[in-house]
Amino acid sequence: MKVSNKGWDQCGNAQAMANAQQIILAADVTAEPNDKRQVEPMFQQTRESLKAARVKEKVKHGLMDAGYYSEANVKYLERRKAEPFIATGRLKHHEEAGVTPRGRMPEDLSAKQRMARKLRTRRGKALCAKRKGIIEPIFGQIKQVLGFRQFLLRGLAKIRAEWRLVCLTHNMLKLYRKVALVNG
Repeated sequence: MKVSNKGWDQCGNAQAMANAQQIILAADVTAEPNDKRQVEPMFQQTRESLKAARVKEKVKHGLMDAGYYSEANVKYLERRKAEPFIATGRLKHHEEAGVTPRGRMPEDLSAKQRMARKLRTRRGKALCAKRKGIIEPIFGQIKQVLGFRQFLLRGLAKIRAEWRLVCLTHNMLKLYRKVALVNG
């Protein structure tokens, strides 16, 4: 992967998509430093996982951080009947997103401005807050609880397999703890 020091490093960009219960539905590793091209393959993998598990419920929302924003990704999710909520930029720590808009959305806004406005609505803020409570803890748990901080293997195919094994372990622990709580 090309890195900021104008060289190349042996590394991967780990991706994960999860449901509200923090179960990872899709996991992949790419050699691309940017997340923009990962929406379509991750969404496809999620749909295939749900189909294989015989889950009839469809993906309703695409809650993603700013690294995934592009007009093409918004259109892709809309075509798949998943309402996109993709951050258009990063806020500094403790920075407010802005005033909650009222009334109809103006016609003359660009696609990016429309998404930014949508994210400032009550619904947009609530769903973005949910995203932070779904996917961010997963990566924290993988790093802190499982102690996974770097890939041990080399080569994209091997680190992809390693990442999927880590994600499987995360899911198994989630399910085990859920059953343990229910059975007391």
